[in-house]
Amino acid sequence: MTETAVTPPSERAVRKATPGEARAPRRSGRRRIALPYLLLLPALLLELLVHLVPMLMGITMSFRELTQFYIRNWSEAPWSGLDNYTVAIDFDAPVGQALLKSFVTTCGFTVLSVGLCWLLGTAAAIFLQENFRGRGILRTLFLVPYALPVYAAVITWAFMFQRDNGLINHVLHDQLGIGDSPAFWLIGDNSFWALLVVSVWKGWPFAFLTVMAGLQNIPRDMYEAAALDGAGVWKQIRHITQPSLRSVNQVLVLVLFLWTFNDFNTPFVLFGKAAPEAADLISLHIYQSSFQTWNFGTGSAMSVLLLLFLLVVTGVYLLLTTRGRKTSDV
Repeated sequence: MTETAVTPPSERAVRKATPGEARAPRRSGRRRIALPYLLLLPALLLELLVHLVPMLMGITMSFRELTQFYIRNWSEAPWSGLDNYTVAIDFDAPVGQALLKSFVTTCGFTVLSVGLCWLLGTAAAIFLQENFRGRGILRTLFLVPYALPVYAAVITWAFMFQRDNGLINHVLHDQLGIGDSPAFWLIGDNSFWALLVVSVWKGWPFAFLTVMAGLQNIPRDMYEAAALDGAGVWKQIRHITQPSLRSVNQVLVLVLFLWTFNDFNTPFVLFGKAAPEAADLISLHIYQSSFQTWNFGTGSAMSVLLLLFLLVVTGVYLLLTTRGRKTSDV
């Protein structure tokens, strides 16, 4: 038999780690914690320079009587306090009335645009979930409006909406015989519907892409089980698709709302510096109030009010959707 040597307890030596070995794990842990912040640092600096600094300057300008006489050195403009805000929200005066009308127009436009974008995008995404010949080509074609540059797409629509030479009137009036005469789409009341068409055409592919990505996470077994139980297509969409896409739709609707309510490029390129009264969105209205009348103080106050409105709406929306999600989980 072999005997195993056992070291007596009195002779056991407890090995202590050297100072360098003790500091090594701590250093690696600190580096691991600091790495995400270092990676986020460039984005934070760009956010600071591109958004936060101009926003703070705009808030400061809203408290000054900044007109064309102080453009060279705006910091010397007289301090006006809340006078610019009083002018903006005085709905009995022309400035306040025009701002309120533009705000109401923007709300109606946003509701219609977001609703149609969501409806078309969801319908197209659900339709293209099934396998059929040419599905890849259709997916590519549906994403073309989203891939096109905004200016190129809107300028093309501006040519199509021309009264005498545009494609829209050629099809509606000349080919289909709708209307006694070609319609004016870029002026008058029809300008609202022209702007809505361009906005929906430009925005619905984003909804389509988002919903299509969300549909990939729904197991096909749920649809097969529902079909075996006798559930039709509409019941499957109502009881499986929409509940599974709740979180996706919550983010999608919020993003579409913010993009549409703040949209400046589409009306500016479609109508120019002065939009028709029927399509006077608040983003373009603030631009006109600032650069047409050279009253940057009032324009800045309108921008701050718009920011506060969007912050309140976003906060309430997130609060309601979070509560609804918790209630459904319970």
